[in-house]
Amino acid sequence: MARTFRGDPRPFALIGKWAGGGAVIGSAPLRVAHPNDDPFELLNQLPTVKAAVNGAVGGGWVGYLGFQLGSQVERLPSPPHRRVPMPEFSLAYYDHVLHYDQDSGAWWFEALWSPRRAALIESRLELFSTRLTSPSEAANPYQLEGFTSVPRPDEHCKTIHRCIDYILAGDIFQANLCLRLEASYNGDPLDLFLNCAGKLNPGYAGFVSGPWGAVASLSPELFLQRKDRGIRTALIKGTCPRSSSHSALERERLLESAKDLAENVMIVDLMRNDFGRVCAPGSIRVPSLAHAEAHPGVWHLVSEVIGKLRDPIDDAALLRATFPPGSV
Repeated sequence: MARTFRGDPRPFALIGKWAGGGAVIGSAPLRVAHPNDDPFELLNQLPTVKAAVNGAVGGGWVGYLGFQLGSQVERLPSPPHRRVPMPEFSLAYYDHVLHYDQDSGAWWFEALWSPRRAALIESRLELFSTRLTSPSEAANPYQLEGFTSVPRPDEHCKTIHRCIDYILAGDIFQANLCLRLEASYNGDPLDLFLNCAGKLNPGYAGFVSGPWGAVASLSPELFLQRKDRGIRTALIKGTCPRSSSHSALERERLLESAKDLAENVMIVDLMRNDFGRVCAPGSIRVPSLAHAEAHPGVWHLVSEVIGKLRDPIDDAALLRATFPPGSV
């Protein structure tokens, strides 16, 4: 279904556990955020709408927040030069979406209805209905060349040793050392995203696009979820291979790994601390600690942290308290 949105203005797709499970697809946003906007405050700009049915999405802000936005909430050195010229954030506001409910197997057209937009929303309902009843659109071919490592493996190893020296010297206690894999791509990014999401079935697959390009995310990890005043994170720290022949043994080795458990518990404490900035005293709990979870080709250690927001904490304050994510 998502391929029928090809060519629409700013199409997006959320597939997996978003909104209770299934998919949320949309295009043609009502508003696109300006680069000078405060992306955190934008998330508070939502209409007060009572859902016609439980679990409805209706619409809202969709996009991404770049890791570099951490400099807006923490005193940090200037970020390094970007190899890929992407915006720090990209957000667009959609007042109508197509929502697939995996439990019922039904597609729903949902909208944040307003008199000013009534005629347009009705026309979009007709368009989406036509797309649902039309033959499935075939995938377009694409070409992805071999990946190269940036920095090179030897340079990355040198950086790791420098990081260890900083830790031993007491200058830092943790660092995120990133290894970028780059490849040339020829084709529509939407086809690559849908192909990978179908094969990997990640928990939180997301596709957003704009004049700057597209982001195709295949994340298994939940950074932050809010329902009413309740908030939740399901962080991943600790990973090992998962083969078909030795899966149970690999799982046990991961559960017994002191290094992986220590890393997981460290980030649990970090997220508990972040939640403590905005949650009611005594409401923060860890229902699940270092649970081994199966994913395509790997085992992950997953921990869950929950809490209840204090009044009058809003979405902007919540994100500022927890951004950038402790688990990357």
